[in-house]
Amino acid sequence: MTDMPVTESTEFWETRYRDSARVWSGNPNELLVREVSALRPGTALDLGCGEGADAVWLASHGWRVTGTDISATALARASEHAREAGVGDRVTLERHELGVTFPEGTFDLVSAHYLQSPVALDQDGVLRAAAGAVAPGGTLLIVMHAAWPNWQTEPPFDAEFPTLDGVLDALALPEGEWTVRTRERVRRPSVSPEGVPGHRDDNVWRIERTA
Repeated sequence: MTDMPVTESTEFWETRYRDSARVWSGNPNELLVREVSALRPGTALDLGCGEGADAVWLASHGWRVTGTDISATALARASEHAREAGVGDRVTLERHELGVTFPEGTFDLVSAHYLQSPVALDQDGVLRAAAGAVAPGGTLLIVMHAAWPNWQTEPPFDAEFPTLDGVLDALALPEGEWTVRTRERVRRPSVSPEGVPGHRDDNVWRIERTA
C-alpha cells in the first residue's frame, strides 16, 4: 500500500472511513455470492474493496484475491478482517485511485461493486479497464445502484444512475469475445439510517470473456 497524492477523492473517502468505526456490515454483497458461488476459484480482483468483506468471502471460498481501495483506513481494516478470518495469506491489498492508477495483471474474476461516487470518478474508464483485466475464460461482475432507495425522499447529491444497456454500451466489448450471462435489475430490501424499511434496485451484469 503506497502513498498517494491527496486529491478531492482521496480526502473524501479517507474522511468517510476515518470518521466511523465501521462503514459497512462486514458481510459480502449478496449479488457477489449469488453470481460467483458456482464459478471455479482462481485469481480475483476486487475493485473498491472497502473494509474487505467481499475479498474475505472470496478468499474463504478458494480464490486468491487482490483488493484495491482509495482509502488507507479501509485497507487497514480489510487487512485485519482477512487476518481474523484466517485468509490473510490469500488476500493482497493495493491502494489505487481508480481512474488514475489500476492494478497490473489479469484475473479470472474482476468484481466491481458500487463504483459510484459523489466526487470525481471516471466510471466508464474504470469499467473498461476492469474488462481489460479479465483473463480469457474469466468473468467480469459489475453491480451498480439503479436508483435511490424508495425511502430517500430528497437525494443528498445529484447522481446519474447507469442503465442495463448503458453500461454495456460504455464497455464497448468486442463482438465474439464476450458472453453476457446475467443482465438484470434486482430489488433488494433496504433500511434507512432512521430504521425505515423499504427497498433499493440494483443492476447486475455478469459477463464471461470467451476469447
